This record gives sequence, structure tokens and C-alpha cells, in this order.
Amino acid sequence: MTLPGERRHRTLVWLMVGTHDLLIESFVCRRPDENAEGVYRYLLQRNASLRTVAYALDAVGDIHLVGRLGLTAVAADRVTAEIDTLLGTVLSASDADFNPILERGFASAIRREWAWRHSRGESAKNLEAFRHLIDT
Repeated sequence: MTLPGERRHRTLVWLMVGTHDLLIESFVCRRPDENAEGVYRYLLQRNASLRTVAYALDAVGDIHLVGRLGLTAVAADRVTAEIDTLLGTVLSASDADFNPILERGFASAIRREWAWRHSRGESAKNLEAFRHLIDT
């Protein structure tokens, strides 16, 4: 399913029902171009405050949010509430953390993109959140 966001325009989420649990997974961002240690430190610190899901890396270093709920926790009388809570957690984490991840792991690419757009007279409106990286 696709969830709408603010900083991150959309978050794709997979819900997979297994024999004993419900798996949720969402791709957040590709592996950082730079400062991977800083990005991963940020994600580990964020994991301490997340409920039901946590940041994880795949084999190439791409960033995902993953979580599992036992099927007994998703009982018929509260399945909608539990899944809504789970989806809300994924959306709020992905949306809130997207720009901090980009700032830490893609600052040089953001600066290059900003310069390229301005050199061609193109809009950099969707990069405004990163102006502080340009002005320094």
C-alpha cells in the first residue's frame, strides 16, 4: 500500500501475513553516498524510541523500516486498530526521518543538484528544506 506523507511524498508499505506473524516492511532510502556512519548512528538512536518497528539495512546498505506482530496480537476484534497503529508508526517515522537521513547521507548530492538547477534556471522548490546545507 502507499501512504501519503509531507516531507516524503509517499511511503510504500508491504504487509505480509505469515504462519505466526504479520511482517511489515517499508523501503526508506538507498544506502548513503557519504557519512554512512553518521546516518546509521542516527537510525540506531531512533530505534530506541520507535514502537513495533525498527530501522534495518539490507545486504547493500539500503535503509528499511521493519517490524513483526504476532498474529495473536492482531486479533479479529482489534485488527483494524493494530494495523492502523502500525501503519501510523511507519509513516510518522519515515516522514520525520527522511530529511535528516538525506542531510547526513546525501549532502554533497543535494548541493550538486541545487547548483545544477540554479545554473539552468530551474526550480529548486522541493530542495528548500535543505537550503541550510547550501547557505553554509
